[in-house]
Amino acid sequence: MRLVIARCRVDYDGRLAAHLPEAVRLLMVKADGCVAVHADGGAYKPLNWMNAPNVLREQPDRWEITNPKGERLTIELLEVFSDTAWEMGADPGLQKDGVEAHLQELLAAAPHVLGEGLTLVRREYPTALGPVDLLCRDATGITVAIEVKRRGEIDGVEQLSRYVERLALDSSLGTIRGMFVAQVVKPQARVLAEARGFAVIEVDYDELRGLRADDLKLF
Repeated sequence: MRLVIARCRVDYDGRLAAHLPEAVRLLMVKADGCVAVHADGGAYKPLNWMNAPNVLREQPDRWEITNPKGERLTIELLEVFSDTAWEMGADPGLQKDGVEAHLQELLAAAPHVLGEGLTLVRREYPTALGPVDLLCRDATGITVAIEVKRRGEIDGVEQLSRYVERLALDSSLGTIRGMFVAQVVKPQARVLAEARGFAVIEVDYDELRGLRADDLKLF
């Protein structure tokens, strides 16, 4: 992890154009190449970012990050206050609480409750950004990436977005669509998920637990 604190200006050119005027910001460069620009406020979401795969070209006063989609993030460095790097090692990933883990297990055993004809490909499908809770295929053969939460909030939708974007790079999976599943989905999370084309489903944990044993066939 590389952390740079600098006074900078940032321009994004891609699906739209965006500009961040001069200010002191935190620039993060992760081991997989992701670049994120943070302000001193907000819990988790960067002001702008470029996911991997990408190419970072550095000059003394300018960073230029491009990706295969033709998007470009330009960071003009006006004054660098700190530039450090840390070796963080492998991350074990998010440990789900008991209810969330069991919910994932129940849905893996009976994916059809999320949609007729839905079949499981794999639980905890690995990606460079972490495992997708459930990878399934629908009745038409489209790959479905499913993020399972006890409480569905905006950060879960962002997580699913990153997974879908990463999975889309694997041509062997074909078309990818996302599905956001939770016991309760917050209204803001629902709006964001639907705006990004994801299906949103609320499930009843107790009803899933009550399914007949014949319906639950774990792999």
